[in-house]
Amino acid sequence: MDLADLAPHAHQVLREATLPELPNHYRGKVRDNYDLPDGRRILITSDRISAFDVALAAIPFKGQVLTQTARFWFERTADLCPNHVLAYPDPNVVVGRRLDILPVEIVVRGYLAGTTSTSILTRYRAGERTMYGHTFPDGMRPNQRLDQAIITPTTKAFDGGHDEPLTEADILAQGLLTPEQWATVSRAALALFGRGQEIAATRGLILADTKYEFGTDADGRIVLADEIHTPDSSRYWFAESYDARLAAGTAPESFDKDFVRNWVVARCDPYRDAIPEIPAEVVLETAAVYIRAYETITGERFVLPDASEVPLARIRRNLAAYLGTDPAP
Repeated sequence: MDLADLAPHAHQVLREATLPELPNHYRGKVRDNYDLPDGRRILITSDRISAFDVALAAIPFKGQVLTQTARFWFERTADLCPNHVLAYPDPNVVVGRRLDILPVEIVVRGYLAGTTSTSILTRYRAGERTMYGHTFPDGMRPNQRLDQAIITPTTKAFDGGHDEPLTEADILAQGLLTPEQWATVSRAALALFGRGQEIAATRGLILADTKYEFGTDADGRIVLADEIHTPDSSRYWFAESYDARLAAGTAPESFDKDFVRNWVVARCDPYRDAIPEIPAEVVLETAAVYIRAYETITGERFVLPDASEVPLARIRRNLAAYLGTDPAP
């Protein structure tokens, strides 16, 4: 989508979704969550983009892209694992079952990739050959495909903490999951990732790695929560250029969503300095990348809404039945 098409919509951002009419508000980095008395949870995905432990900007339609991309995948994987979704009353909103989230984040990797301290490429470059209970041979190249997809679980950090690597033995010894729960989430995660790779391949994409969050419902059943295979939770590469770039030792071509992050890093130390205001053109370029990601991953056209509509007013109208009030005029 051209920037000229997006310019009239630059004001249509959902920076926050505070609805006093709804109970039990919890605000995360990206989502505003409300727990209803009947066991349902309303999750409203904002357009906030976070990095360096702060919210840097609001990217038009980012929340809608994430919600609708996850919807695409939830609907195509429901036969593999039950998920939390009950309804989509608005493009930015999911109504789901409230779950007790399991304290282990399930990361599935199909390639020797990553940049964070917990990624297998970072640790491989540091000389480690046994990680997460898996052993890797010497001589592997960055971004090389693994013989088979593997699970590299981490602790699920809360309140600004950092994720820590785990092995299956750690998980069971610490009682983070029961053996039955570990077997269930492992089986589900690998099946979901396999389905994701198959469908992504039909779109000319490689699903290199992703993360899943699972919880248990009132009956103790393992349920897929949060999101699935979105541009924020997954690493996608373009298949057509992968082999040539691997041979050349260059990074695979991907959806470059880091316009904002890169712009900031080029101008200051974001952990020490005041972060300058993000220019409008950088915000719009990032919005265009998210929309391109949605259209490429799903094969569906992203339809821009009426430019006169205010996102929060639309959400309040679409949630009228949950608010217990008439739609706002």
